[in-house]
Amino acid sequence: MSIYGEHRERLESFSQRLMKLIEDYREEKKKETGMDPVEHCLCRIKSDESMREKCRRKGYIEDHHSALERIHDAVGIRVVCPFISDVYAIRDHLLSTEGIISRDEKDYIRHAKPNGYRSLHLILYCEDNSLGLEGYYAEVQLRTISMDTWAALEHHLKYKKDVQGNTELIVKELKRCADELASTDVSMQTIRDMILGESLS
Repeated sequence: MSIYGEHRERLESFSQRLMKLIEDYREEKKKETGMDPVEHCLCRIKSDESMREKCRRKGYIEDHHSALERIHDAVGIRVVCPFISDVYAIRDHLLSTEGIISRDEKDYIRHAKPNGYRSLHLILYCEDNSLGLEGYYAEVQLRTISMDTWAALEHHLKYKKDVQGNTELIVKELKRCADELASTDVSMQTIRDMILGESLS
C-alpha cells in the first residue's frame, strides 16, 4: 500500500493546481510582454520508496502522517526562469493566490550557500480539511537557467562515487563558476531591463 494512503489523488490535484497557477501566469506574461518568464517547469510527487527512505533517515514512522505533515516535500516543483526578476515575480504570484500560504522561504539567491548554490526555496501549504488532514505541503524551487545548470553539475559530482582528480580543487572551481554565473545573471537582468525600458519609452 502507498505510504500516502487515500491522499495520493489529493496530492495529484494539489500539484496540478500549482502547475496551473504557474502556466496561467506564463500565458498572461507572454501576452503582456511577448516573453515567457519560465524556461521550463517540472513537477513530481516523491515516490513511495524515496519517502519511506526519508522517514527512516529522520527517525519517523513510515505512514501518511509523517509523509504529509512532518515532511513537506511530497509534492516538489522546480521552476527554471530566464531572469532573476522572473523568479521573484512567480514567487509573488504564487503567494498572492487565495488558499496558498507560505510556511517557509529560504532565499539562496540573495544569500548563497557556502558552496555557491543559489535558488529560492518555498514551502507552500494549501488548506484541505478532508480525510483527517489539515492540508497539504509542496516544496517549490525557483532558479535561473545558469543556477539550474550549475546545480545539476554539482549534484552529479556530489553523488558520483569515483570522482577523479583533486576534490578540493573541484570544489573551489565550482564555487568560482557559481560566482561568475551569478554575476552574469545580474548583467543579463540589467540588459533585459534596458531593452524593456527602451521598448516602453
